[in-house]
Amino acid sequence: HTWNRKTYFVRFFSSPQHFSFELLMQLVIKNLSKTYPGGVRALDNVSMTIPTGMFGLLGPNGAGKTSLVRAICGRVRVDRGEINLFGHPPSAPEAKGAIGFIPQELAIYQDLTARENLQAFGRFYHLRGSALRNKIDWALEWIGLEDRQHDLIRTFSGGMKRRINIACSCLHDPKLLVLDEPTVGVDPQSRERIYAMLGELHQRGTALLWTTHLMAEAEANSDRIIVIDHGKKIADGNLEALAKQTLGYGQRIEMQIEGEMKIAPNHLVWDSSRDRWVGIIEDIGRELPHVLQAVSLAGGHVSNVQVRIPNLDDIFMTLTGRELRE
Repeated sequence: HTWNRKTYFVRFFSSPQHFSFELLMQLVIKNLSKTYPGGVRALDNVSMTIPTGMFGLLGPNGAGKTSLVRAICGRVRVDRGEINLFGHPPSAPEAKGAIGFIPQELAIYQDLTARENLQAFGRFYHLRGSALRNKIDWALEWIGLEDRQHDLIRTFSGGMKRRINIACSCLHDPKLLVLDEPTVGVDPQSRERIYAMLGELHQRGTALLWTTHLMAEAEANSDRIIVIDHGKKIADGNLEALAKQTLGYGQRIEMQIEGEMKIAPNHLVWDSSRDRWVGIIEDIGRELPHVLQAVSLAGGHVSNVQVRIPNLDDIFMTLTGRELRE
């Protein structure tokens, strides 16, 4: 029979009884809250959706990132709210088989070889026989450790251990991979290798949600950024959208000014962490000369000026402040 694909698509996907938008999502979180003993509120009514892609989860220390990823993976029981993984709660076998979790702490056996670790984790995921051997061979090539597969893990560098740790959580081809600071403590070369590994998973259709304190890492490797602080989601979008929401349109200026100014010029505020004056201007050619003139009239002398596009570090500091978190 002949049929019109476009018409069928529109009719099927516009019919509420046949389709829910949430089925397109790998992960749906609704109104999630968690308070630990002592009254520490880690999550406060958090909601978000994660389709296929690479998503950076950012926040200061104690913001609730680790509690959130552990709740997603079924390792923390929440007080209120709903987590839906591919149409199932985290505790369901269908959800457990579709998710991979890489904790911040290494979760591998130090007294086993690389191949033996992969064999053990493969069996945890119910892989056997040739299927397991093929996945192990793929993983060793993927992480670049074929020549060290028979060496004990405790003889490996930190970066090599991280790569094995990631491979052990990917043997079952998860649809969603959750990573809690996957590059912490590794050298730049290993970090680049990990980025390449995760990029390959992304190309294969795996959704990735990762926490990190490295703003450049999140900016370069995320389709979308989610920021949480004090247990609440405070921002969600791509870099351009977040920049417009927080800093508006324009470019960032940074000035080192000598002398004591009588008043602070328009467009500029003092950034004590960087020991310089900073501001945002939209039209460099029109506005910058006026700013320089205002500095001069206030009694200051500009010894250095830089103009650049705001980055994720600027956005993050604007959202969460510069107060040191422990």
